[in-house]
Amino acid sequence: MSAPDFTDRHVLVVGQRLAPVAQEGLGRARFEVAAADRLDVLGAAHAAVELVLIDAEAADANQLLGALSALALRPQPPAVMMAGAHLPASLVRALMKLPRSDVLEPPFTSVDLAQAAAALFAGVEARAAAAPVNARCWTVMGSVGGCGATTIAIELATALGARATQGRRVALVDLNLVDGATAAYLGAAGAMTLAEASAERIDGAMLDAFSVRIGERLDLLAAPRDPRAFARVTPTAVCRLLEVAAQVYEWIVIDLPRHRQAWTLDVLAGSDEILVVSELTVPALLAARSLAAEIEAELPEGPDPRIILNRLASRMFGPAPTLSEAEKALQRKADGGVTSDWEAAAASVNLGGSISHHRPRSKIVRDIGVLVDRLTQSGEAVRQRRA
Repeated sequence: MSAPDFTDRHVLVVGQRLAPVAQEGLGRARFEVAAADRLDVLGAAHAAVELVLIDAEAADANQLLGALSALALRPQPPAVMMAGAHLPASLVRALMKLPRSDVLEPPFTSVDLAQAAAALFAGVEARAAAAPVNARCWTVMGSVGGCGATTIAIELATALGARATQGRRVALVDLNLVDGATAAYLGAAGAMTLAEASAERIDGAMLDAFSVRIGERLDLLAAPRDPRAFARVTPTAVCRLLEVAAQVYEWIVIDLPRHRQAWTLDVLAGSDEILVVSELTVPALLAARSLAAEIEAELPEGPDPRIILNRLASRMFGPAPTLSEAEKALQRKADGGVTSDWEAAAASVNLGGSISHHRPRSKIVRDIGVLVDRLTQSGEAVRQRRA
């Protein structure tokens, strides 16, 4: 394997202890070396600087945090590699806000440093060469609380993951930023700290840090519980997150809160399908009818919302409205239905994971498969007509 070539790469080294190993590892790069107490050089670094190496153990943590924040304000900040052990969480978060960053934990050799630097340069070159994917996006929202919209979003994402192109992945994005349930349902922990991220710095690397791998082809983007999240996260950050995700994933399934946020219409307008989930109760059906009408009125050029009836009874007679009665209340045809299977849904939630994983023969899994077939065929027909 050939050694990485750093010829004429412009490198700024902050911390004189780091200079010898950097000069040995990065060969023919062009170096500038500054003392560790001269962190002001980061904000004033010349635009030609491509890589900044920082000795975090020789620098003041608070000053370093301020310097990284200043660096993040630049339109195109350089790659940053920080050498140090047991870094404060605030420094790690500041690094995450940069498009390209890495940490080297001592002891390390000049070869280790060269390999890490090469990975940073290779990452940006690969991203520049890669063509955007332009994912297809399905947004799921409930007409009322507790109607099963989150369960349906999870099962849709899981089904699409099973059908994804080889080497491609599906994202399940939970935009219930305050108290979303997708992570708990899947036995995972939310890692999407949007409130801590600068919208301008959200890129593929940060998206990867936000995501939790659920299956072979499914990633979860969900936030930790935060009662102030809707006030702290800007519409720009939400839209930027989805914009970057659309360049990375083949499919995106969004679990959208039913209560209107400043970014709700932007998310709906960017969706290929809008699925309004309703259970078979009169209040839920009336709410679904009103919600669908509101979306159609506010997004006349957007996709027509589809109403999905959840928890359909398998018995012939019972207290719930029949399908024809439900459609009468909706004043439109339902676009799909999911049969009730309480035991399968409860078991999967308690075990952590999708119903298709724990109860693959459930009627819910069957009905979701039918719905995915119908929506994908419909979407393909629309794309062919537009071609």
